[in-house]
Amino acid sequence: MTLPVDLTRLGVVTLKGKTVVITGASSGIGAATAGSMSRRGAHVVLLARGLAALEREAAEITAAGGRATIYPVDVSDGDAVTAMAERCLREVGPVDVVVNNAGIGEWLFIDETSDEQMRAMMAVPAFAAFYVTKAFLPSMIERGSGWVTNVNGPGAYAPWPGSMGYAMARWALRGFAESLRADVHGTGVGVSQVVMGHVASPYYENNPGTTDRIATLDRMIPTLTVEQAGEIVTKATERRRRDVFAPPLIRALIGLHKVMPRPVHWLVIKSGASRSSIPDKQGV
Repeated sequence: MTLPVDLTRLGVVTLKGKTVVITGASSGIGAATAGSMSRRGAHVVLLARGLAALEREAAEITAAGGRATIYPVDVSDGDAVTAMAERCLREVGPVDVVVNNAGIGEWLFIDETSDEQMRAMMAVPAFAAFYVTKAFLPSMIERGSGWVTNVNGPGAYAPWPGSMGYAMARWALRGFAESLRADVHGTGVGVSQVVMGHVASPYYENNPGTTDRIATLDRMIPTLTVEQAGEIVTKATERRRRDVFAPPLIRALIGLHKVMPRPVHWLVIKSGASRSSIPDKQGV
């Protein structure tokens, strides 16, 4: 079918026939993004640690008529990522899009956070995004085209109390996205950042108690389903959007924080977790 308009001229790029690498693709936002992009005709390459979960997601995509390739890998291990990327480029071919979605992080105050926990939270998403992007970027630059989409959270702009490691890692991911834009300027490679509020994903099941620490202010913002989140990531990539904030109240909150940082900071602190609510952690 011939399209009545040139989508490229409108800033929209089709994913049909493109190869897309997605981290954290075995469940949640990553799996939903893989399904969404596959339905648009992309060949999705799924990365995660768990083989069984990857196989399950790939089977669902294949059953729906899509094409999926899986590579079990720990994206916090730079050497493992390099080896995986070399194999992927050899077996699958050029990669057009990288979606840095993998992310972990418990919501803890600084004195509750062990050194090991902090290293793990910084490793995924921040170092993982660095490793995966670095592995696939050279071939994109060589071809003069490519896209990197980073999935982030509002903690990268206005951290809630009791979210030290989580927020620190998201600020690092935001810095990565901004620095990457500068690094790839003029190469034909672009960068998106997608900032979403509360998404009903397995993250909260895997980190019990986290919801209780999310600020009341944030809980007033509508929750997204993983399917909605996957569509948002897909559209941001198709439309080559620099920064996407969803739902709209997230954009409003972050915009207000930029022009009125002190009042918003006060509101976040007042509506967030308090030390008095934590057993055996009365104020320091």
